[in-house]
Amino acid sequence: MAQNNSVRHFASQSRTVLSGSEKRPVAAAVGVKSAPPAERVTVSVIVRRKAPLAAAHVSGKQRITRAQFDAEHAADPAAVQLVKRFAKEFGLTVEHGTPARGRRTIKVTGSVANMQRAFGVSLEHKTLGDQTYRVREGSITLPAELQGYVVAVLGLDDRPQARPHFRVLGEANAVAPLSAGGGFASRRAAPNGSFTPVEVGQLYGFPSGGNATGQTIGIIELGGGFRKADLTAYFRSIGQKAPNVIAVPVGQGKNSPSKAGSDDEEVMLDIEVAAAVAPGARIVVYFAPNTDQGFLDAVAHAIHDKKYKPSVISISWGEAEIAWTAQTMTAFDAAFQSAAALGVTITAASGDDGSSDAVNDGKDHVDFPASSPHVLACGGTNLRGQGSAISSETAWDSTGGGVSNFFPLPSWQADSNVPKSTSPTGGRGVPDVAGDADPATGYSVRVDGKNFVIGGTSAVAPLWAGLIAVANKQNGRSAGFIQPAIYAAASKAFRDITQGSNGSFPARKGWDACTGLGSPIAARVISAVKPSGAAPAAKKKTSRKPKG
Repeated sequence: MAQNNSVRHFASQSRTVLSGSEKRPVAAAVGVKSAPPAERVTVSVIVRRKAPLAAAHVSGKQRITRAQFDAEHAADPAAVQLVKRFAKEFGLTVEHGTPARGRRTIKVTGSVANMQRAFGVSLEHKTLGDQTYRVREGSITLPAELQGYVVAVLGLDDRPQARPHFRVLGEANAVAPLSAGGGFASRRAAPNGSFTPVEVGQLYGFPSGGNATGQTIGIIELGGGFRKADLTAYFRSIGQKAPNVIAVPVGQGKNSPSKAGSDDEEVMLDIEVAAAVAPGARIVVYFAPNTDQGFLDAVAHAIHDKKYKPSVISISWGEAEIAWTAQTMTAFDAAFQSAAALGVTITAASGDDGSSDAVNDGKDHVDFPASSPHVLACGGTNLRGQGSAISSETAWDSTGGGVSNFFPLPSWQADSNVPKSTSPTGGRGVPDVAGDADPATGYSVRVDGKNFVIGGTSAVAPLWAGLIAVANKQNGRSAGFIQPAIYAAASKAFRDITQGSNGSFPARKGWDACTGLGSPIAARVISAVKPSGAAPAAKKKTSRKPKG
């Protein structure tokens, strides 16, 4: 009898919509049919924190240790128990070890039929292009007792969530000769104006002979892979020792190199740029499936990675805010807030499709996760110069940038004259900073045995990650959440870009919605981001009564 009462416990409750779970209908799908009832699905149920992060933690003013974070700000035990009971009642199995220590994600697995009953959804198979995906549309509903405890449910839909933000100019040996030793010849005088990452660093004043030994740069990848033989050959060609690159599989993700013309180009660009400008740094690449669930798993794994402990994480994948559910962006932003509290910097590409961000609705859009106020959004420029002298730098006409329709204007942008958002809830200006991104002045890199010149804001995120790693080494402590510091130092630490536009937004004096504060004057940025008074907080006991 007790078991029967348990079975009816959640099923008998009224249901309400999980806030922010609404998913737009799929256009231009063919071959639509119901997902097989017995098909197995694993979803992520993300629950609330045991206690909220304090404003001082989220703003980076005061850090906490990982032990303190795990004790005070991981999953609410009451929420975990409720979800486990809920899963059991609907025939779903909770994955052993979830939520992991310090994390808030509970993995549950079950049949399509049981998932549909549990979350009040209809799952279908739809063919988009030449691929068939499991699709969820509309809203997720939950029993009343779970409201307030569950903040997101991801993974019911397995469509690709993000795009890599790189642009290929062409094979390097088709536009400029290789050196006699088989490496890249100097690109300073090349007709296409491309550079090695080291040369870009020189133009921006990265410390001569500087290194990032002892630092770890995390890189998020949602496809593709790398070959160590390519890395060895590439770094030999630019006169550097090959970095220690470690692949970390997350979920079903893995290091899976294939051939040029694939996502390998993103992976190699990220690794080669970050490692070249931060010699000595360990590079840890987190590979995850390209879904909302996989992307967040990779980000959270990197932030809470107690083995490798990256002090800066680079993200070169994203998509227009309109393509994300509100619950997903909120869950990501919560993870980025955790990074700020732990002293981890996140850099993200702002996109390569101008002010529209490839949305064909006649409106302006910004790219997420770059639009999160807890991420350093990286825009792009066209860079011209030789040695350490920049001759010109203008906004790249394809750089992403604009104003968020989801995240409000942060306090550190209050005096930046950010244009008004078209949404009453928005206002965060994108990007924060910029760097060389135009493929016409792009980066000489090696991918799958071939040499290419590649640009895009995908190159700017690892460029800035490398600069932060060098700063962390030089300053003796991780920079953490840097926006308040760099906006305060904007007039001294940045090269202001005042020419060009990305469509709707022109470059102008001060911050603008195509190049942010500008490109780095590296030595001054390193000085500006040196932490002061951001020691880990003393452990405090907190209490919080669970909501019913």
